[in-house]
Amino acid sequence: MSGERVPAERTMVFDRIVDLLTRHGADFRVMEHEPVRTSEQAARVRGTPLERGAKALVLDTGGDLVMAVISAARRTDFGKLKRHLGSRRVQLASAEAVMDRTGCLPGGVPPFGNLFGLRVLMDPSLRAVDRIDFNAGERARSMDLRREDYERIVRPEVVDFAADL
Repeated sequence: MSGERVPAERTMVFDRIVDLLTRHGADFRVMEHEPVRTSEQAARVRGTPLERGAKALVLDTGGDLVMAVISAARRTDFGKLKRHLGSRRVQLASAEAVMDRTGCLPGGVPPFGNLFGLRVLMDPSLRAVDRIDFNAGERARSMDLRREDYERIVRPEVVDFAADL
């Protein structure tokens, strides 16, 4: 692992995820690796296909934050999200808002909005894989999880908001 200092609140996020998954009998494993900033870098260091990456985006809808989870092999169609949410404004939340709400830096946010009091929208593109990979509260630690366990535990709203890369 690199010399990146991990603040206590991010370690706590990791511990909360492990606790949640363990309590629900989920099939998961932890991977430690060099810090990554993009989904492509994460897939490379994990040695997994980009499609398995569950990219968690914290979005600002003009006063409220929501989480959108999508396959890392797809891009987000903000128009579709605006229509679904009935909001004129949907954009990525600021790094400060993400850190304040989740205790994580952008790029390290796990797809568990339920841990942060966030509504979770999941694009059906993730249903194309049996397992998902995601950053676990920091950029140098990831998890691999059965996708069915993820849906059972988080109970995201399944909404089509993807566009091809």
